[in-house]
Amino acid sequence: MFSDQRCGPRKDRGPGLIAERLGMDDAMAQWVIYLLNGLYYAAFIFLISLGLNIILGVMGVLNLAHGSLYAIGAFMGAWAIIALGKGAPLFFVFASLLSGLVLAGLVGVVLEWVLIRPIYQRPLEYQLLMTFGVLLVLEDGMKVVWGGTGYYASTPLDRLGTVTILGNPYPLYFLFIIGVSFLTGFLVWLLMTKTRLGIMLRAVSLDREMATAMGLHIQRLSTWAFALGAGLAGLAGALVAPTTSVLLGFGTEPLILAFIVVVIGGLGSPKGALIGSLLVGIVRSIGIVKFPEIESAILFFIAAIILVVKPEGLFGKA
Repeated sequence: MFSDQRCGPRKDRGPGLIAERLGMDDAMAQWVIYLLNGLYYAAFIFLISLGLNIILGVMGVLNLAHGSLYAIGAFMGAWAIIALGKGAPLFFVFASLLSGLVLAGLVGVVLEWVLIRPIYQRPLEYQLLMTFGVLLVLEDGMKVVWGGTGYYASTPLDRLGTVTILGNPYPLYFLFIIGVSFLTGFLVWLLMTKTRLGIMLRAVSLDREMATAMGLHIQRLSTWAFALGAGLAGLAGALVAPTTSVLLGFGTEPLILAFIVVVIGGLGSPKGALIGSLLVGIVRSIGIVKFPEIESAILFFIAAIILVVKPEGLFGKA
């Protein structure tokens, strides 16, 4: 087993590597593993794209720095696990993953107050320039705080071990990520549909001017929305951190996948984020093993077809 450490070259013990190592002859077992790997990819992509959708739906801001918030969560989660040490009680090891959610959420609050708030009503190009600038600042900030060599913190993955599925070992930690991600999605659904805060956030996303006329505090609600979206991205990063090396630029690929999900599912649609994540996750799971050279191209091709046939996405508003 790899130990928790600062790392140089990238280490990866994710689903793609597992699928390659299994060497399964049983077609049924092979497709079950592909499905589980697809759910694993879908789980963390869902959290990222859900956060992106909340920010976009409530605030109308296309946040290019969302991947950096994911990376902040990953660095924080990995650092917290290493700081606890391999002998720490398992409960505290897993609780430390919440540090990624908290830090990313707090960073989101500061960003919204200082940089994002002035561009709410500005054209799209202002949003893109500002959030791209935020991305660069956050990347440099992570280099200052955590250094350029990265972290590898495998304690949760190692200590949970594996479960046998159709005669093949599969990491319990991946199943944990799947469960936590979709449970989080359910809790966000409850928040948005059953609480006063959620109803107000939805009101702002549906009609900002009407919500203002009704006396809702738009700026405060926007801060909540950005903090929630950033926190979800940070939680996704912290959950993924024990499965791979956390290096600078860690959030670039997940951000691209999240944008593909938004294109497929539709802008501002949590249901679309779920369905889009499942589609992207399963295609990615199969593609990494079967056709790794064109796996990303296939995802872009699917997104392009949906843009042509249904520009608002599968569940977006026309």
